[in-house]
Amino acid sequence: MCRRFTTVSRLLLLTAGLAGFQSTQAEYGINFPPPAADVAQEIYDIHMLTMRIATFLLLVVFSFIIYSLYFHRKSRGYQADQNFHNTWFGNWSWVIVPALVLGVDLTIASNADTVLKKVWDVPKDEKLMDVKVTGHQWWWEFDYLDHGIKVESRYIPEEKAGDLYLREVDNRLVLPTDTKIRFLHTSADVLHAFWVPELAFKKDAIPGYVTETWSEINREGVFRGQCAELCGTWHSRMPLVVESVSPEKFQEWVNEQQAIKVATAAEAASTKTWSKNELMTKGKALYETKCAACHQVTGLGLPPAFPPLNGSPIVNGPVEGHLNMVINGKPGTAMQAWGSLNDLEIAAIVTYERNTWDNKAGDTVQPTDVALAR
Repeated sequence: MCRRFTTVSRLLLLTAGLAGFQSTQAEYGINFPPPAADVAQEIYDIHMLTMRIATFLLLVVFSFIIYSLYFHRKSRGYQADQNFHNTWFGNWSWVIVPALVLGVDLTIASNADTVLKKVWDVPKDEKLMDVKVTGHQWWWEFDYLDHGIKVESRYIPEEKAGDLYLREVDNRLVLPTDTKIRFLHTSADVLHAFWVPELAFKKDAIPGYVTETWSEINREGVFRGQCAELCGTWHSRMPLVVESVSPEKFQEWVNEQQAIKVATAAEAASTKTWSKNELMTKGKALYETKCAACHQVTGLGLPPAFPPLNGSPIVNGPVEGHLNMVINGKPGTAMQAWGSLNDLEIAAIVTYERNTWDNKAGDTVQPTDVALAR
């Protein structure tokens, strides 16, 4: 009775395990994601060809092994043939089988080499849209060189991203379909790697160098990737999200971004004196977007690489030193220069840092102060 119960229990557990495996398989898939570019489709086709060949060879080899194990086992009284190696097949199989395997390998390698050249050889005889991709610790910067637009892309915290935590960003890389796009890759600090599987390529972003790849997206959609180079403590917080849209929708997006750029520049250049509440509101949003990755939302940092701002002698000291640190950074440390921000943005961040957590400097910093500090 107990033995029967144990057997039934094992069967139930096996069934439950298989059901769980099926649901996992349905959730995550077991193959590459559907390609979104012609070159990516060719890579996918080579992968599938290789898998078909490997599966066929696996079945052939295992068929021989299983047949031999069953029919040639000692319990059947089978006597091993001592003369097989003297037959024609026994002698020539050592040549024929490796030759067949080599032929298969050369077929796969030839196709792969052709596709690899398509991936790395950027078209030179036609107009391409240029997008500069810069990796930072730990966020991405996209410059649309033909449109004068810059987009900063950062991960969204878990409480806002939900199920897409570490898979969603605040600003996606928006690209048009049916357009040849050249990506210029570089890094502002350490090695990063741009990788979106549906677009066919993975490319390192190397500080001090600019490398290029290209793609032509053939369908609209949202495609997710990530930094594929171990780049530091928060390497996992560098997701990539590409949103492909029609050329018409892309032009609408470009117009919107250019209008925002003009409005932001006008706001920063105004002679308005900003109230403390206005600066604190802007500063909080900017700090959580641009500074919290290193110094934490709480301002406690991650010492020793990222010192706390809460109670910092620089933050609570003379405003000139604080501004200098934000604008110019600190060579030899992880603190990068933020001089690319406009005067209003820097004024808001510095005001916020000096008047939040346990910091009670009580002063405000105006854009005119930042302009003077530059």
